[in-house]
Amino acid sequence: MTETLQSQLKFIEIANGMKQVFRQTKLIGEEGTRYENNAEHSWHFALMAMTLFEHCALDGVSIDRVLRMAIVHDLVEIFAGDTPAADIAANVGKEAREREAADKLFALLPEKQAAEYRSLWEEFDAMETPDSIYASAIDRLQSFQLIHKNGADSVWVKFKATAERTRNRVLPVKTAIPSLWQWVEDVIEESVAKGFLVK
Repeated sequence: MTETLQSQLKFIEIANGMKQVFRQTKLIGEEGTRYENNAEHSWHFALMAMTLFEHCALDGVSIDRVLRMAIVHDLVEIFAGDTPAADIAANVGKEAREREAADKLFALLPEKQAAEYRSLWEEFDAMETPDSIYASAIDRLQSFQLIHKNGADSVWVKFKATAERTRNRVLPVKTAIPSLWQWVEDVIEESVAKGFLVK
């Protein structure tokens, strides 16, 4: 077995850890008694990106690159852990933790592949290209939908999230998929009325 293949198999083994990184969002429906893990989130993100792609208002978006971002965007959380956006205190130092985790994780791969995966992860995080803006919109929309469906048992309630902070968090949706923005506003308004979000 080549050194390249050995390092790739090791990376794949470590990446399996995504199934053990649990988020603060519970699954929808009968499964809603347990928390979603990062592997499930990444799959759902990829499926949503494909399904909603016809509504993307950004020019030049490559769905292939968006799907690649969906797969790698949270890999660093194997080492850094999940940091809920609504938890302001936990977000202190998040960037440094995730960069350190990226150094450790991507170093497992052959040099060229490591550079490719890290570049996708950094592009997604920077949210400056059409691909990464659409990807970020879908990522945040996925969480937004699950949190909304979690209702009184949601991360919004747990961390006393405000409507303004939540709206700012999902703002990429307004840019990338404007046809969904009214629904987002309706959900926020409904969640404030029910006491799930602080006005």
